[in-house]
Amino acid sequence: SLLTHSCSLSVSLQRRLKQPVPCFFSFLFFFFLDPKDPIAIERLNLMNMAKLSIKGLIESALNLGRTLDSDYAPLQQFFVVMEHCLKHGLKTKKTFLGQNKSFWGALELVEKLTPEAGEITASVKDLPGLKTPLGRGRAWLRLALMQKKLSDYMKTIINRKDLLSEFYEPNALMMEEEGAVIAGLLVGLNVIDANLCMKGEDLDSQVGVIDFSMYLKDGGHSSKSAEGDGQITAILDQKNYVEELNRHLSASVNNLQAKVDALEKSNTKLTEELAVANNRIITLQEDVERVKEESSYQMESRKVNRFFSADGQALGETRKQLKEETLLRLDVEKELEVQIGMKQEMELSMKMLEKDICEKQDALVELRQQLEDLRAINQQLSHKSQSADASSKQKSEVIARLEEKINQMTGTVKQLETRCKQAERERDLALEANRLFKQEFGDKIESLQVEVEQLRRHRYSLRRMGTVPSLPLGQPIMCTMCEQDDSLLKTKKQCKNCSGVFCESCVSKELPLPSSILPETVCTACYTQLLQQYASTPT
Repeated sequence: SLLTHSCSLSVSLQRRLKQPVPCFFSFLFFFFLDPKDPIAIERLNLMNMAKLSIKGLIESALNLGRTLDSDYAPLQQFFVVMEHCLKHGLKTKKTFLGQNKSFWGALELVEKLTPEAGEITASVKDLPGLKTPLGRGRAWLRLALMQKKLSDYMKTIINRKDLLSEFYEPNALMMEEEGAVIAGLLVGLNVIDANLCMKGEDLDSQVGVIDFSMYLKDGGHSSKSAEGDGQITAILDQKNYVEELNRHLSASVNNLQAKVDALEKSNTKLTEELAVANNRIITLQEDVERVKEESSYQMESRKVNRFFSADGQALGETRKQLKEETLLRLDVEKELEVQIGMKQEMELSMKMLEKDICEKQDALVELRQQLEDLRAINQQLSHKSQSADASSKQKSEVIARLEEKINQMTGTVKQLETRCKQAERERDLALEANRLFKQEFGDKIESLQVEVEQLRRHRYSLRRMGTVPSLPLGQPIMCTMCEQDDSLLKTKKQCKNCSGVFCESCVSKELPLPSSILPETVCTACYTQLLQQYASTPT
């Protein structure tokens, strides 16, 4: 019951709270339950285990997408869980061989309440190889699942608690509301197609042990959450849960070993009693032979006395003694028959005890295998916790570096904002200086334009006279930057930054511009200005 408690309480808490609950807290919940009502705890745990097995069976069957057979592990575990549910709270029938509990009698009631179940019951009774009521009950469950009527049959029998009271105690699972809940859960199994062959199975001697490792491996519920802290918490909770489960499994194994030792002692004691009974039977047989010899001797002596003695009193005493010897012989024969019957019963009980010991040993081997599986799962969870710790440390270091970079970027943004404001102020000052420059030097510019026009006319007159080469009308002949006469007559280049036309010596520098990645030819003034701008811009 401790194993059932530990695995099912976490599932029940998740259903009730509608959120994931670590398995370790189910142990705490179990230890804080009312210890005065262990039957209620068993009912709740069996109901939750049935929920878990039915859900796992439906999900795995839908993912598999085919008809299930007898070798399918989740299906076998479902039948084991249903067997435990039907066995809970059964009334014990005492016989000479010991206590007997079987749910086959309760399942036979379905035939009386639902005529459709008569076919299943008849098929179970006609199956060869079934010698025990437990084997018939297991076969009935498999046939009802294949017929997709298991839920209907369970609801029918649960609704008649007046008939079930003959087989179950008042606080059994089938007599309480947990049985109705399990019957409702069985409706989901109607979507499963099963094809089970029971002729080759040994349903009488199967060991009904629940394999909890199947649901634990499935159960890494919170191992893939989004946050690292949630992963570590879930892994640690599962690790604590598996350790607690290992402890309870070890205690169960020790209890079973103690029971096996007790059965071996009782077996030895019964063997000694059987040897004593055999010796007594041999002694009684010798007494019977001796009494027969004495009676035959007395008969002969009576015949001799009949011929040689006429004393009636001696004859009466002989008859009386013969009668006593005859009664003593009958008593000895009856006691001999009783001892022979007791010997046969003891031999039968010895065979049953040996069979029970074999079943207990099989269950012990199964539990040890589950314990090994749980230890392997515990090691895997410890490795996962270590890897989760390492990943969390790496993530914390990355977060610290990112925060440092964010702080640096924040300082850089503040510096850029300051420089932007300063540039805007400088731009306003430049615009104001340009406006003042235009106001101050406007007249001079107009006079210079007039002089340039006069120079152009003078050049034109000289060209007519043949002293200077011809130039296009309106084209400047002097570089405005170096102000050398006739510097544009030989070669001229255009600045890619300000689009001004200057002589070749003034447009000889190359720099990458903001509008292009490759270097472009710029004038000397733009070259100096761009270098200052690039030097003041942060990387």
